[in-house]
Amino acid sequence: MARSTPGVTRQRLIDEAVRLFSTRGYAATSVADIQAACGLTTGSGALYKHFPSKQALLEEAVRLDLERIAARGSEATTARDPAHATADAAAEEPRVALERMARVVWEVIEEDRGLIRIMLREFDGFPELFERMWQGVLAGVYAQGAAWIRVQRELGNVEAEDPEATAAVLLSSLTYYPLLRIMIGHTPGDLDPERFLAAWVRHAAATLRVPPPA
Repeated sequence: MARSTPGVTRQRLIDEAVRLFSTRGYAATSVADIQAACGLTTGSGALYKHFPSKQALLEEAVRLDLERIAARGSEATTARDPAHATADAAAEEPRVALERMARVVWEVIEEDRGLIRIMLREFDGFPELFERMWQGVLAGVYAQGAAWIRVQRELGNVEAEDPEATAAVLLSSLTYYPLLRIMIGHTPGDLDPERFLAAWVRHAAATLRVPPPA
C-alpha cells in the first residue's frame, strides 16, 4: 500500500478526486475510487483522516482554487512593481498588456479545467458551492480587468465610456474559446490558439481605441 506524508496525501486526494469527478461524475465516484486512485487501500478509510466527507473534499478543492484564481487575477492586471504602479502601467504598451492578461486568463482556465468541467455538469447539485466559484472568477479576473481599463483610461492610453461593460464583453469573448474546448473539444473554425489570441488582441485594441505604437 502506497504511503506519503500527510500533506502530500491530502493534496493527492484532492487532485485525484477532481480528476475522477470531472471524468466520471461526482455521484459515480466513490470514496473507495478516490483512495484507489491515490494508491491507498480502498477500505482503509484514509480519506476520512483528511476530510469528513466526499463533499467536504470537493469544497476544499473549490476553496483552494478560489485562492489561486484571486492570485492569478491580480498577476494578470497588476503592475509588476507595486511601488511604481502608475509608472509601470503607463510604460507598458496596452497591446502588450492585453496579450499578457489574456495569456494569464487562459492559463488559469487551463489549470482549472477539471473543476470547470465539474461545475458545468454538477452545478444543480451544488449551486451555492459553484456560485462561490463563479463569484471568485468575477472578483479575481473580471473586476481586475475593469480596474485596469479604468486606470488606462485615466492615463489616456485607452478610451472606454463604460469600463465595466467593456471588460465584461472582452472577457466573455476571451473565455469563450477555452471553455468551448473544455466542453466539446471544438471552437468555431477550430482555430489555432495563437491565431485566435492575436485576433482577440486586435479586437480589444480596436474596442479600446488604443493609439498606434509610437
